[in-house]
Amino acid sequence: QVELVESGGDSVQVGGSLRLSCKASGEPVNWRCIGWFRRSPSAKEREGVGSINFLFGNTYYADSVKGRFTVSRDRDKNTMYLQMTSLKSEDSAMYYCAAGRWSGGRCLEKPSDASYWGRGTQVTVSS
Repeated sequence: QVELVESGGDSVQVGGSLRLSCKASGEPVNWRCIGWFRRSPSAKEREGVGSINFLFGNTYYADSVKGRFTVSRDRDKNTMYLQMTSLKSEDSAMYYCAAGRWSGGRCLEKPSDASYWGRGTQVTVSS
């Protein structure tokens, strides 16, 4: 069984920065692809933010966050990070860590690609 535990959510001002963490446990092959989705109160579905192949380090980003967000990992700590900079009010959402096996290609393009989910951590960006 895979467990994902997020931390780091907070309230920040527009233009600020924040770093989220997701610690994974369980058989590593089951969380080879690990990443972040978010859902704002008005959204119908979760939106992909960014992901990483935990073994090879390849990263993928949604267009809306490219150049502002960075996904990284610490292999010794089994932890993935989401460094968020230049935050905008539209970045406000519940952020979920998600993971699944790697079947080749891009990791976690859509929510259905994930087999495991964390409980989420809230990010609020205000002016």
